[in-house]
Amino acid sequence: MASTLIRNATILTLEDRETIVEGSVAIADGVITHVGAAPEGGRFDTAIDAGGGYLLPGLIQSHVHLCQTLFRGLADDLPLLDWLRRRVWPLEAAHIPATLAASVRLATTELLRTGTTSVLTMETVHDTDVVFETLAGSGMRAVVGKCMMDAADEAPARLREDTRASIEESLALKMRWDGAAGGRLRAAFAPRFAVSCSRGLLEAVAALAVAERMIVHTHAAEHRDEVEVVRALSGGLTNLEYLAEAGLATPRLCAAHCVWTTEAEQALLAERGVKVLHCPGSNLKLGSGVAPVVEMRRRGISVSIGADGAACNNRLDMFDEMRLTAVLQAMRLSPGALPAAEVVWMATREGARALGLDAQIGSIEVGKRGDLIVVDRDRPHLATARDPWSALVYAARGTDVRHVLVDGEVLVRDFELVRADIADVTSEARTAAHDLMSRAGL
Repeated sequence: MASTLIRNATILTLEDRETIVEGSVAIADGVITHVGAAPEGGRFDTAIDAGGGYLLPGLIQSHVHLCQTLFRGLADDLPLLDWLRRRVWPLEAAHIPATLAASVRLATTELLRTGTTSVLTMETVHDTDVVFETLAGSGMRAVVGKCMMDAADEAPARLREDTRASIEESLALKMRWDGAAGGRLRAAFAPRFAVSCSRGLLEAVAALAVAERMIVHTHAAEHRDEVEVVRALSGGLTNLEYLAEAGLATPRLCAAHCVWTTEAEQALLAERGVKVLHCPGSNLKLGSGVAPVVEMRRRGISVSIGADGAACNNRLDMFDEMRLTAVLQAMRLSPGALPAAEVVWMATREGARALGLDAQIGSIEVGKRGDLIVVDRDRPHLATARDPWSALVYAARGTDVRHVLVDGEVLVRDFELVRADIADVTSEARTAAHDLMSRAGL
């Protein structure tokens, strides 16, 4: 049984919102076995001195698109629907297994080095096995869905699916990959959004999600133009009302963005236990708006955080997203409307809830998986910090993450990746991006 001890740490357990413990965490066979004062005696295969750094659960991004990492800088300065039609859909259609693998490797490199240990990701329509294979090699934890699109007449032919074929491929991926890599990988349904999915597909996914015990990952109410398209195709329903009529509004639904939700929709989200996935950086860059996060949380809605894709954010750094989450609500309402400790909770505990993994990850407790990060405090911008929550949300950067562990395995040690060579990853990505752009005609 492999064992690891992290000592001399300021431990933010996230058992509750503000528990802080000075001491050590021990992990055996991927599971946390001790939290607190240094254990007496005992031998460990790996020992890490945190140097007084902040030790906290690995950050959990509840909405990303790993397949879009090679698109960084290729889809700037466009509103959502134009962004999809003119750039993202042609690029997704042009992916081949080699470019898709390069995109995922580049993403996992950035995510791990900036403290993200788990993701809920929506990929493109085809070749999703490659995504699972690449994630398995990275050491990350992930819930992955093949993008489902059976009513997207404006999309390239390679992204337009037959309804039954889309469902059968999603189920086949679950059979092949759910629980793989020692349980680190899970499968989800991922109907892209109401605009590109038929009512029949949405209803079928709603029924199968219950039968197969799967998460449903989609986009909803991201942009005003999208909301109007949904009203037109649904006979006047709002986005969440339409999803509810299709049977999707359950605790299994993870709805990204929810920027333009009405009071009635927010009440529906709360009543049905739908999870909201907040992506402030993406919403700002696409000009979509600022989600009413504080109001949704006051209603008891689970709101977690993600960066979205590199095509609409250009960064996958969760520390950026935490800072934006806090300061945008301060601007909307008042300073302190969303305290720093609440934001860290959203980035850990609420992320675990969204992924359906809150019994396994999201806090540092005996019996949970050893998904942990150490943030170095010996940085000029962190050296005098008194409040850890403030330091993490307002001052820290992804580049301050010194160590990263998933299932107790060290994946980043002293700021360096263990399983991959960055020079090789970036070289492969440059070649793949050039190939992708050529085939997409961009």
